[in-house]
Amino acid sequence: MKRSVIQEKSYAFAIRIVKLYKLLTTDRKEFVLSKQCLRSGTAIGALVAEGVYGQSNADFLSKMNIALKEANETLYWVELLKDTGYISDVEFDSIHPDITELVKLLSSIVKTTRTKIGK
Repeated sequence: MKRSVIQEKSYAFAIRIVKLYKLLTTDRKEFVLSKQCLRSGTAIGALVAEGVYGQSNADFLSKMNIALKEANETLYWVELLKDTGYISDVEFDSIHPDITELVKLLSSIVKTTRTKIGK
């Protein structure tokens, strides 16, 4: 079965977050913010995967809502890592569009699903 756009993008983003975590903990000795970013950044794809195979449209909507919350949290951590100097402007400019795109995609999915199921 072919994966959807949101599945592909959230999985690819999780890989980027894992690599960012490795960089931050190994090279920059940052362990607290990077762990938060790792948790929320990898949760997005896991929640999307759960939602796709959910038991109902309501279950799907619930998982997408939580994935959206995790995406917004990840955006916060990425911005904080940049503003505290743990990642450079170049690194931020590389990852920021990806998380912003995920937030927009998930927002759209949530709105469309709410309309579809009347919630």
